[in-house]
Amino acid sequence: MGLLANHIECPECGGSDCASVYQNEDTHKCWLKCHSCGANQRAYDYEDGEVKQKVSNETDDQYEEWLAKWNERSAKPIPERTINSSSTKRFGVAVTPTHHIYPYFKEGSTVPCGFKIRRVKDKHLWSAGKVTKAMLFGEQRYGNYQRKRVVVTEGELDAVAASQMFKDQVAVVSVNGGVKSSGNDAKRRYKFLDGFEEIVICPDADEDGQRMLDDFAEVFAGKLRVMRLDPETGKDACDYLKAGQEKAFEKAYWEASLYSPDGVLSVDDMKELLSREEPDKVFEYPWKELNELTEGARPTELITVCAGSGLGKSSILREVVMHVRQTTTAKIGCLFMEESPKKTIEGFMSIDLSTPLHLERRAVDRQSEEYWQSFDRVFGDGNLFVMDASFDTGATVDQVVARVRFMAKALDCKVIVLDHISILVSAGQHGDERKALDEIMTKLRSLTQDTGIVLLAVSHLKRPDGKGHEEGAATSVSQLRGSASIAQLSDAVIGLERNGQAEDADERNKTRVRVLKNRHSGLTGPAGVLFYDTTTGRLSRCDEADEEVL
Repeated sequence: MGLLANHIECPECGGSDCASVYQNEDTHKCWLKCHSCGANQRAYDYEDGEVKQKVSNETDDQYEEWLAKWNERSAKPIPERTINSSSTKRFGVAVTPTHHIYPYFKEGSTVPCGFKIRRVKDKHLWSAGKVTKAMLFGEQRYGNYQRKRVVVTEGELDAVAASQMFKDQVAVVSVNGGVKSSGNDAKRRYKFLDGFEEIVICPDADEDGQRMLDDFAEVFAGKLRVMRLDPETGKDACDYLKAGQEKAFEKAYWEASLYSPDGVLSVDDMKELLSREEPDKVFEYPWKELNELTEGARPTELITVCAGSGLGKSSILREVVMHVRQTTTAKIGCLFMEESPKKTIEGFMSIDLSTPLHLERRAVDRQSEEYWQSFDRVFGDGNLFVMDASFDTGATVDQVVARVRFMAKALDCKVIVLDHISILVSAGQHGDERKALDEIMTKLRSLTQDTGIVLLAVSHLKRPDGKGHEEGAATSVSQLRGSASIAQLSDAVIGLERNGQAEDADERNKTRVRVLKNRHSGLTGPAGVLFYDTTTGRLSRCDEADEEVL
């Protein structure tokens, strides 16, 4: 066996550097092994420096064979594990004299898309079909019926054993590929797991169990609870069932503690933290004066952009997003709550084409090559995500925070745009506007710290006395809506000012940028003037000679 390639992208789970390709030196046949999701199959060749899927897929051939055997199943126990036939039937496990067959399903399907197969005589485990693309083992049992808690185990048999000890009164699932894929599975099945109020991890009482716990903590810290199994009784659920320790297992479940990482730093920890090379910024803004004051944006920062109604906040955010898109490799998530996903998508394409696609006079044929080439440039590499901001009964704070968390945790977005937080209280369903804004700002602040994202949030301003913001009135932090939480919890506050009623057309299209708060450097004040070109739909920096003294 020879190693052909190492640290390459896995075509199964999408990991960037977690797979290796090996070749049998006698037969010259190749196979791929992923050290993250556990894929280990001969369905791929390595040609010209790339992993290529074979036309004839050995795994799929095996799948048809095991599907036929699974279809012939009848309810049977697994005596050596003290698992009864009712439990295997609930999870659809097929038991033969030589093998156990564990089915995996895609969402909405009643036919398994893959199987895990365990050979009884030597406990050898392998997969057939598309296990890494399936739901969690056992997830199909619960559908949309989400309970207060879900228990996640390391393996299929542990899930079946745990469910039997709980008398099927608790939702139990298992990760697809054991500990090696637990982090990826947590992200893939984020929506299902996040639907439960609490996620209880039942890790094996060993080092691998700690790794699984750490992987889930990265995604679900805050709602994660941990079952602590006693190694003297057993390292997993199967051991507890076999030992007749159902009561002890239930006790560990009810006593599952809220996950809390070690928080005290030793001297060595602090030295290591200071010596660690980390990016000092995630991105710079497209405009010189704003960068001179802020020095760009850094991880964990919450940046609030504020202005009066209809003064171009969304346009400026689109320019920032496209600049980040073109100058960094950071993944970006966007939640524009006052417009449809189609409008958001075409808004970014408008910047790419320097053409306002929403205007009939500037329309581009949506069947043209130019239109779809623009789409590919903006969205083709999968680094820019647009989320549907529609809600059945109006947006709630928890719904919005959950979507931001999803983009950060499951999609690995490093920059997220939320436009805008004011809409959460505009419908009046939250009663007290101040309390609602306090609540969402506190949760967004915690989220940026937990995930390391840069969050760009938009807020409307209270109308000032005298001349309004729509007539060019200067912005200030005292005009932020609600209580002082927006100003207090934001790392930076950027105000936008434009006189949309000016007699002069050029003046109507000038937006003055003002830094109102800047925790990073403390520098505040005027940060340049931007000009909106009605022909191209683009914002560009005005030359100093053209700017008025602010």
